[in-house]
Amino acid sequence: MSNKPALKEGERLDDLNIKNYFLIQNPRLFCFGMDAVLLSSFTEVKEGEEVIDLGTGNGIIPILLEAKTKGKSFLGLEIQAESVDMARRSVLYNDLSHKIRIDQGDIKKVEEYYKKESFDVVTSNPPYMNEGGGLKNPYEAKAIARHELLCKLEDVIAATAYLLKNKGRFYLIHRPYRLVDIIFLLRKYRLEPKKMQLVQPYEGKEPNMVLIEAIKNAGTLLKVLPPLIIYDNQGQYTKEVKRLYYEDDII
Repeated sequence: MSNKPALKEGERLDDLNIKNYFLIQNPRLFCFGMDAVLLSSFTEVKEGEEVIDLGTGNGIIPILLEAKTKGKSFLGLEIQAESVDMARRSVLYNDLSHKIRIDQGDIKKVEEYYKKESFDVVTSNPPYMNEGGGLKNPYEAKAIARHELLCKLEDVIAATAYLLKNKGRFYLIHRPYRLVDIIFLLRKYRLEPKKMQLVQPYEGKEPNMVLIEAIKNAGTLLKVLPPLIIYDNQGQYTKEVKRLYYEDDII
């Protein structure tokens, strides 16, 4: 008899094609996409470092980072109980309880849960839509994941500033139309943008994602990387994206 946790109604088990890891997902809630793959590839975690992912959802970022890096420990913070339950069972399914922990809680209350300046790296793939932006999904879980209903961008950045050690690194994926807000808030909380990469669906098309690395209490010098183009003219992944996928063993 298998000791693996059982799936619940409506759930599916997706092969991540890396280290034989799997992820439990429920399409009724929220399934990870390209942004999670991009963020986990953009994030640098050094050997022995401790990482926290804010708004971890089904736990995809901690699991991918554990697979790709030599970090010491990975923690995911998520407010929605159903997502927390799925993430915890995915951790158990992959026998990663010694490396990954999933906590249920509110990003706005991190001071109640964790000591100040206790993490080397913070990651987040937060809700993109600010208040009044876009149509809200009829399913509450998806609306919370996509819209700033339970936390705003400033809440994520303020929590990051509290959690990061001096010179610690913050990795964020967001939408370019929020770029002014992002940079303003990062500097407000002494998180200096150090590296940025725009992501375009096709060459010549407007970017639809932006990846940012910020360092706590760092000097001013922003490196802008060449844009990452996702699809070629035939609608196939570009060489850069294929290389990213192949290097990360995610197919």
